[in-house]
Amino acid sequence: MEDLGLVVWPPGPIRTERLVLRGSEARDRAAFIELLASAEAHTYLGGPRPRDELERETPEVPERWPGSFVVELDGAMIGQILLRRATGHRRPAAVGKVDLGYLFLPRAWGCGYAAEACAAALGWLAAALPGEPVVLATQTANERSMRLAAKLGFTEVERFEAWGAEQWLGMRPPVTPSG
Repeated sequence: MEDLGLVVWPPGPIRTERLVLRGSEARDRAAFIELLASAEAHTYLGGPRPRDELERETPEVPERWPGSFVVELDGAMIGQILLRRATGHRRPAAVGKVDLGYLFLPRAWGCGYAAEACAAALGWLAAALPGEPVVLATQTANERSMRLAAKLGFTEVERFEAWGAEQWLGMRPPVTPSG
């Protein structure tokens, strides 16, 4: 996957009713390691990475690239939103489109933070790159992710088998700025 092209990065913090979306900082390193090592958070993502490996390999300021937002609640990282151009995607319908990904610490689940943060990131994308369609892939067994995709306006493009499980690919039509 490649970045989002000619967008200013990082943007100023994006504030929602409860959250702040921003670029990563050194203070987020421990939360990134916790997130990437969480077996619960990686149930549908191929499993967690070993904590000792993450401690060795995670840079001082992790995930600092265009399209990677830290989701902050009350000054602490609770998750990550990813917006990347899908260039090497397994499904032709997704290639070249912006791919939405998200990952939250289990303690933040069930509070609506993912929907709030993803909606804010998608709003930023619509302003930064007007007319861009967005895709999202998830396992059909991931009921929370399937509900979030529907809530965010993604509709099914196709289902396919990958990594030993049924996957769902959805697309959100381009949002055009109102005149």
